[in-house]
Amino acid sequence: MQSIALIEIGNLSPALLAADRCVKSSNVRIINIESTDGQAQCIKLAGSPADVAEAAEQAVALAKEMGASAFWTVLARPLEELNSLINNKPSFSPTYGDYDTRVAKEKSMSSPIESVGLLETQGLVAALHATDDMLKSASVKLVGKEKIGSAYVTIMIKGDVAAVQSAIATGKATVERLGGKLIMADVIARPHPDLAALLPA
Repeated sequence: MQSIALIEIGNLSPALLAADRCVKSSNVRIINIESTDGQAQCIKLAGSPADVAEAAEQAVALAKEMGASAFWTVLARPLEELNSLINNKPSFSPTYGDYDTRVAKEKSMSSPIESVGLLETQGLVAALHATDDMLKSASVKLVGKEKIGSAYVTIMIKGDVAAVQSAIATGKATVERLGGKLIMADVIARPHPDLAALLPA
């Protein structure tokens, strides 16, 4: 029976980057990523006890390098009764206007060469202005806007690696110029298919 790693990371952008590293570097699969109805996100991984532990350690180390809080645990041979909690169906949160759990969709990002840019702010004004600047500065596409509590907003864009890196640099500069609170600006180059399947199309 597979073991389950539960990794809680303090906000969305580092959680997505950490999840991508997990599936690229270890023999694990992402079950889902569930919001705590606040900034923190719980990444759920399945695999052998050694593989999920290795992936979780890497995820927490990366999140802490990025300045996010993070911790993990492994459920070895979890009881059948926990399945409904681990493999929960997404429920709609009227507070954030979105679903609380990211699960794999059948249709994910079509091209494996695309990259995802993440611009996370606290507050909406700088995020929206930065998004306009990013879309005008490079050949990228807006993927979505995620609200995760405590006024944290994550803007996601996609495109080729160079365009996304350029756009994220522009967005970061805009947030800083406006005096907004930048939480994180980063790029996931060629996201793993498991992660891509969790992201908005």
